[in-house]
Amino acid sequence: MRSVALSPAARTRALEDMAREELDVLVVGGGVVGSGAALDAATRGLRVGLVEARDFAAGTSSRSSKLIHGGLRYLEMLDFRLVAEALQERGLLIQKLAPHLIHPVPFIYPLQHHVWERLYAGSGVALYDTLGLLSGQSRGVPHHRHLTRRGARRIVPSLRKDALVGALQYYDAQVDDARHTMFVARTAAAYGAHVANRARVVGLLKESGRVIGAEVHDLETGDTIKVRAKQVINATGVWTDETQGLAGERGRFHVRASKGIHLVVPRDRIRSDSGLILRTEKSVLFVIPWGRHWIIGTTDTDWDLDKAHPAASKADIDYLLEHVNSVLEQPLTHEDVEGVYAGLRPLLAGESESTSKLSREHAVATPVPGLVVVAGGKYTTYRVMAKDAVDAAVHGMDAKVPESVTKDVPLLGAEGWEALQNSVHVIAERSGLHPARIQNLLCRYGSLIDELLELVAEDKTLGEPLTGAPDHIRAEIVYAASHEGARHLDDVLTRRTRTSIETFDRGLGAAQEAADLMAPVLGWTEAQKAKEVEHYRGRVAAERESQTMPDDATADSARMGAPDVVPVS
Repeated sequence: MRSVALSPAARTRALEDMAREELDVLVVGGGVVGSGAALDAATRGLRVGLVEARDFAAGTSSRSSKLIHGGLRYLEMLDFRLVAEALQERGLLIQKLAPHLIHPVPFIYPLQHHVWERLYAGSGVALYDTLGLLSGQSRGVPHHRHLTRRGARRIVPSLRKDALVGALQYYDAQVDDARHTMFVARTAAAYGAHVANRARVVGLLKESGRVIGAEVHDLETGDTIKVRAKQVINATGVWTDETQGLAGERGRFHVRASKGIHLVVPRDRIRSDSGLILRTEKSVLFVIPWGRHWIIGTTDTDWDLDKAHPAASKADIDYLLEHVNSVLEQPLTHEDVEGVYAGLRPLLAGESESTSKLSREHAVATPVPGLVVVAGGKYTTYRVMAKDAVDAAVHGMDAKVPESVTKDVPLLGAEGWEALQNSVHVIAERSGLHPARIQNLLCRYGSLIDELLELVAEDKTLGEPLTGAPDHIRAEIVYAASHEGARHLDDVLTRRTRTSIETFDRGLGAAQEAADLMAPVLGWTEAQKAKEVEHYRGRVAAERESQTMPDDATADSARMGAPDVVPVS
């Protein structure tokens, strides 16, 4: 499949095309489910538009635990169908749809009781492995194994001796969620979808009680356009109720936001060759390998404050440190924390007081003719959610539309993955970059690495490390703006790269150089560059202040001290 750049010019054309011709489907929301719905609809031969109010994956889809998994804890809730469905999707993603972006990762589960816990937990993990095979799809990950205490501590030397009597090791998979979501949106564009971020739906168009499109405000130019569509899909996650309200109708279900926070610490702070999964009094805690770092999370608390910028409080951070330190020989401190991020899970509202008991199932409804709403679910099952939403939209059309084919549609960059893995040294020699750098780039771009290396061939300085963020080369910043839809500095440092959570200065040292690299692509003046850097610094300062606050209310107030970025006219 030929790649399509999400360039500034492509965005302009997409909005113009959406304003000019009636679409079959307009998808509202550029998270993983909305992007998946756009891809599903486009690959059925429909005329599709996708609009996102901020940046692709700017909400929940960039702030997950970065895992593609079935959810071991859902087995305890006896939700076998959800686990089996998620494990089927995990196998598809690892082996066919996105092998360049999603990779197996091992986890150690420490056992604290003899015999009965090994039998109980071992049976659960064995069932987990088995459910991954029932669909006929290979698991794509190794089988679990039992370990003695000594065997577990050889793999995880940082585990306290008294923290376990033995262990289990099993496998799940890992993803850079924001990059994966962007790839889904970009693949939708490659199949003909009109895709635009920074395009906010401010109203739904209605005629004779039916939704016939949406009013879309271009946040970059200030223009407002009317987009007509036979069906509108609301895939706005935690904003579902607000978007649904634009139709002036009461929704069929409500979405409740649950806040989860994660810490990022350097890899050398925990000596381990495997991730960890620990039981807590409420749920589970993960310690997840993440390049030269660890991600530790998550919390699970109700959140009814600002949805665009959920804030992590000192209490949240203390909770995670306390629980992970209970098993570590060398405790972590606040000074070890490089980055912190908070996200909101869109859970289908129920009667339980505990958000951990709310459903991770998804639901699809048509509250008013012409409008389909999809909500709930989990990142791993995004493709199934997208398929179900498009199925509902197709049901409301007077036309015969093909069935979903996305289970057989690899994302851009997936083609030839194994061959590329075998060719790391050849690519390195040709490009002049170190093989380790090429390996890192392949896991971020897959076969699209050629487009990135063409930039380096034209300008050798783009092959140099980014100042303040040496895990990335300068070409990645240019490419993010020219091909990956990045409109602002925050998009690049927070989502196209993870510099904002992977450096102790939260990306401040990379901000100016990144802005300098983006400016020619996006046509920024010196004043615009200065404003982008100033905004990013303000955002970092507000987040840091919020993380010293004792509770959600004060943390939210501190975080709101940094305004959203707005273009300079």
